[in-house]
Amino acid sequence: MKLRRRPWKSLRSLLPALALALSAAAVPTSAAAAPSAAETVSSGWNDFSCKPSAAHPRPVVLVHGTMENSTNNWWSFAPYLVKRGYCVFSFDYGKLPGVPVFHGLGPVAKSAEELAVDVDKVLAATGASKVDIVGHSQGGMMPRQYMKFNGGAKKVNALVGIAPNNHGTTLSGLTRLLDVVPGARGVIQDNAPGLTDQVVGSDFMKRLNEGGDTLPGVKYTVIATRYDEVVTPYETQFLSGPGVRNVLVQDLCPVDISMHLTLGTIDRVAFHEAANALDPENATPANCASMLS
Repeated sequence: MKLRRRPWKSLRSLLPALALALSAAAVPTSAAAAPSAAETVSSGWNDFSCKPSAAHPRPVVLVHGTMENSTNNWWSFAPYLVKRGYCVFSFDYGKLPGVPVFHGLGPVAKSAEELAVDVDKVLAATGASKVDIVGHSQGGMMPRQYMKFNGGAKKVNALVGIAPNNHGTTLSGLTRLLDVVPGARGVIQDNAPGLTDQVVGSDFMKRLNEGGDTLPGVKYTVIATRYDEVVTPYETQFLSGPGVRNVLVQDLCPVDISMHLTLGTIDRVAFHEAANALDPENATPANCASMLS
């Protein structure tokens, strides 16, 4: 039975759904702790009057992960880029009726359509011909849907995925619950399809990756951690194809112990490498010293 009127209550009652999103729900900063919309604008983030400079000619669109949102995912990284002279924008996507704060739960294909609208807004406001996209978790994968099926490839110069779910996840083996608990997969699909879309072997993942991981003309960077407990095995985050750079943060800094959430929210080694991907001509080595930058 579909539980349409109280999706938040139904989600809380579903043990498998909680298992699937378990570490994503443990967001390190609450919505109250994240910057407000007014604060992000006043700090130069989501400022639609921003015009890209000659040094950084493309605006950067930040795409949050599952059960995150446009501020709590990027409260640290967005100012990091603004300080370096970028025009930076972030948006919410994949909202469910009656579910505040925790977004990215709607169908991934529908979220890609929302991203298409957001990118067009940024291009119109800034006058740029292309954007660069940095995404965390689902946000590092969903733009590939946008580029492949929504005409986005001609509007994107580079995609940087931080801990992206590019080939589906086993969630450290917990997705087996979907087949063990009677009816679990169907109930979650009805109430939070953005979760089941991301399970390894899903129809969505098959369509996304059919014919290859990449598209011509787009540069791809994947930044992963071996301690990722959400997108597992972590090696499935990596892409194959031309124009791809796959990076393991432990190869840059062996003592980096970031897991899935911290890699995309506070890890300065990952931030440094993402900045390198946005401006490869002026890239500098990312290493353990980046933690202090």
